[in-house]
Amino acid sequence: MKVGIVMLLHNEFDRAEQVIRHWSQAGCPVVIHVDKNVKTIAYDALIKSVAELPDVLFSQRHRCDWGTWGIVAASQSASNLMLDEFAAVRHIYLASGSCLPLRPVKDLQSYLENRPDTDFIESVKTTDVPWTKGGLDFERFTLHFPFSWRNNRLFFNRYVNFQRRFKIHRSCPKGIVPHMGSQWWCLTRKTLSAILTDPNRPVYDSYFKWVWIPDESYFQTLVRIYSQSIESRSLTLSKFDYQGKPHVFYDDHVQLLRRSDCFVARKAWPHANKLYDSFLNEKNLTKVTEPNPGKIDRIFLKAAERRTRGRAGLLMQSRLPKSGHENGFTSASYSVFEGFSELFEDFEPWLTQMTGTRVHGHLYAKDRVEFEGRQKTFSGALSNSVKLRDHHTQSFLVSLIWNTRGERQCFQFGPMSNQLVSRDLAKDPNAQISVISGAWAIPLFHSNQNFSDICLDVAELQRIESEHLSVLRSIWVKARVRIWTLADFIEEPMDALQMLLDEMGAQNLKRITEVPKMVDLTGFGDFLKNLKNQGTDPYLMGNFPNNTGPKSQSRLRHKPYLVR
Repeated sequence: MKVGIVMLLHNEFDRAEQVIRHWSQAGCPVVIHVDKNVKTIAYDALIKSVAELPDVLFSQRHRCDWGTWGIVAASQSASNLMLDEFAAVRHIYLASGSCLPLRPVKDLQSYLENRPDTDFIESVKTTDVPWTKGGLDFERFTLHFPFSWRNNRLFFNRYVNFQRRFKIHRSCPKGIVPHMGSQWWCLTRKTLSAILTDPNRPVYDSYFKWVWIPDESYFQTLVRIYSQSIESRSLTLSKFDYQGKPHVFYDDHVQLLRRSDCFVARKAWPHANKLYDSFLNEKNLTKVTEPNPGKIDRIFLKAAERRTRGRAGLLMQSRLPKSGHENGFTSASYSVFEGFSELFEDFEPWLTQMTGTRVHGHLYAKDRVEFEGRQKTFSGALSNSVKLRDHHTQSFLVSLIWNTRGERQCFQFGPMSNQLVSRDLAKDPNAQISVISGAWAIPLFHSNQNFSDICLDVAELQRIESEHLSVLRSIWVKARVRIWTLADFIEEPMDALQMLLDEMGAQNLKRITEVPKMVDLTGFGDFLKNLKNQGTDPYLMGNFPNNTGPKSQSRLRHKPYLVR
């Protein structure tokens, strides 16, 4: 049984000639349609180049603009010629000039011979597919589209809006239900003849002539009327990106295409010499396997996701999505400690020893960047320049976490830090934020400043931390947040620190037996009382007792609360 090939060409005739010869040498009649937009010189040269090939004909030419009726008219003319001139043909395969055969033609012939009454064409209802692009689903069948979407976008949009505004629509011809699918089909002679010789064809042609992208709906709809057996799939491997544009196959896709076991792939890059040589010149062994594009679907889905979403925490000059459209703000988990370095002496080296993580100081201090060990530069050439950090505080954090993937980062934060990154920390699900509210007052307590100046500083810092805590308690927070008041924390510091270390996932960590040395808080309660007497209410510290340091272990334990 012979398979006839209908080819639609509009450019790259050197490659097209190579594929035409491949089909013809395998005994397949070939009917070629060349876009009427192609210059006569190029058209005549192509005719001359394949003149010696048997069973190669050229059909009447039509102007083929993307998404217009011309592509359907070209397929009709070429198919009519195929049916009239080659009576032995039992299946007609529609292909383009950029379609590349992937398996020996005898494989395709044998496959179709075993399925003599089966039509292979993707044909689904618009309500059943999610891949229609451009905001037009069923409207493409009820509105008029006389203007080209690509060449006359302004008129196209205006006319669509005009029809919507005045509720102008048309009905489908009686007896048909619109379907859509890939334009690359393989139909039996019986089905294709029935479509092209139907007495109602003028009615159908008149209707589909003004449908948007009719080449994806004309044959796909009419085949449902005449076909005895439909497999709603194309034998041509064609993949599309997130914009609905076809993927182009290059030289490095050779093994990928072989794995698909498909008969034809669209579309191959015309300069992919290795690709064409591999599939057109190699003497491949005959396969009896079923075409299975699903083998490579995972790769294309992953590529589409990478293209549209990127990698979590990776921002660069070529990919800087607007806020809220990142695929994850940062690339790994990290911890933020607020008030701990003020309450404990040598908190940073103790945490490093206990967890083996990288512990920094106040990375966002207003006058410095405190990398671990107070380095001038850190991983990825991050500078300790305050000016560079504050140029884009969010990118500084994103770069820090990305450059140290595989190693957990910890740093200090507080009301004396640059607050521009506060909301970014709160919305990041990778962040673990632990806050001892009011602990920033301890350095002021130990300072030698005038008390009137301390009151001003306390009021300002308390205002800043209050706003920061409001952010951390908001309903849209994605970070894992724990907040203690200073008074609550010092009652049970060991339990609180144990909880934090467990949440950090420190490996081989046993129950801690001692905490880092706490700073001397003798008289801190009186300090807070004096602040209140001077008109500054230090409410963020909690109910701190007078004239004492840390509370006895026997007092009632106040549990921290978790803000999700």
